Amino acid sequence: MDKVNAKPILGIILGDAAGVGPEIISKLAADGFYEEHCRPVILGDLRVFERGAKTCGLDIPVQVINKIDEATWKDGIPVLDQQNLNPEDVPYGKISLESGKACLDLLKLGVELFENKEIDGFCFGPLNKAAMIQAGCKFESEHHYMANLFNHTAPFGEINVLGDLWTTRTTSHIPISKVSDNLSVNTIMRAITLANTTLKNSGIAKPRLGLAALNPHCGEGGKCGREEIDIITPAIERAVAEGIDVKGPYPSDILFIKAFDGAFDGVVTMYHDQGQIALKLKGFDQGITIAGGFPAPIVTCAHGTAYDIAGKGIVKTSAFENAVKMAAKMASHIRSAE
Repeated sequence: MDKVNAKPILGIILGDAAGVGPEIISKLAADGFYEEHCRPVILGDLRVFERGAKTCGLDIPVQVINKIDEATWKDGIPVLDQQNLNPEDVPYGKISLESGKACLDLLKLGVELFENKEIDGFCFGPLNKAAMIQAGCKFESEHHYMANLFNHTAPFGEINVLGDLWTTRTTSHIPISKVSDNLSVNTIMRAITLANTTLKNSGIAKPRLGLAALNPHCGEGGKCGREEIDIITPAIERAVAEGIDVKGPYPSDILFIKAFDGAFDGVVTMYHDQGQIALKLKGFDQGITIAGGFPAPIVTCAHGTAYDIAGKGIVKTSAFENAVKMAAKMASHIRSAE
């Protein structure tokens, strides 16, 4: 792979064909956005990409390729056509097993291309978990699926980013009633380590992390829960002893005020909505999700497939723009460190 001051090669995966992903990706292809930040290669079925473009009233020159090294970035946007999904079989706005299977295959393709050093990372359009489950995915999320593909055992997981603030969480898709039982020094350390490592991979040499409390008012000295005393504070002490700059615990309402004012580069929360509510209230149309912990830069927009507006050509592209910018930044940093 050419590494001489060239922009990184990023795979751009179309995502769920019944959703807004192909529309977003075609809009950005039409206005030359990708080329400002990377050398893009569209991964998916050419017909799905063309339907997205047509939906948005766009006529986009493409270079259909059979392998990455055929891409010239001079003869239209390169499309590695998988010929695996007829859009006639996938109406807009409806869960489709066919599209779910194509998404699983495309994530696998992205991993394989990265491991073969043909691309420097990839971004994917919004996926639909229900469609992927219908297609046979047995994993909790696309992150667990990709961890299996990478044969990856180190800490990994979603990291949500809005502007300059990164958040990761100790527990994720579990009921609130089970959060406390799933907190331990080890699980919190895993989240802290994931945040610290991924921030470093984006070019921040010494990340500043803030850790959220679980209970109101930080547990009020044990009167309103003991997790802060028995679990969270010991995890912070262990992380500090290992050289990680982390402070807390802070009540999450106070923590996010500090974080948005620039006191921290990253926030580690105890459960899913503790961070998601703060980020989405602050900038729903801007947020991105990084697949943290993996060797490849992998980024997507934080919003979903938006079936309610799919096929109307009105979807905003700002979150996916931020995803591409972040993937390109991370890929460039990793390449410069090699």
